Amino acid sequence: MKETITSADNAPKAVGPYSLAVRHGDLIFTAGQLGLDAHSGLLVEGGIQSQTEQALKNLSAVLKAAGSDITQVLKTTVFLKNMADFAAMNEVYARFFKENAPARSAVEVAALPKGGLVEIEAVAFIE
Repeated sequence: MKETITSADNAPKAVGPYSLAVRHGDLIFTAGQLGLDAHSGLLVEGGIQSQTEQALKNLSAVLKAAGSDITQVLKTTVFLKNMADFAAMNEVYARFFKENAPARSAVEVAALPKGGLVEIEAVAFIE
């Protein structure tokens, strides 16, 4: 089975030598999405909630480009610059995953690319 590489016009370009998403069979593995504006490539203003919302919008755009969507997400990993932001991130996250929320891990990291406060990656499927 051959992998399919995905790019997305409505999501920020990769900031390094990686693919935004790779499809293998009926599964899609995404790269982490930061709270970057898709057009400017800059972090959105407004703190953790604004960056979480933008990261999830970017993730949605990548999944759509790969032939799936946010409702097909099986697992996410959330990387936080500061675990004290967990509740604020979670409030926004819950708006995107209203029913049948995917499995999730959330970890604090020393730093994120471009000084981001949050990065979110996912594994999803295609029906």
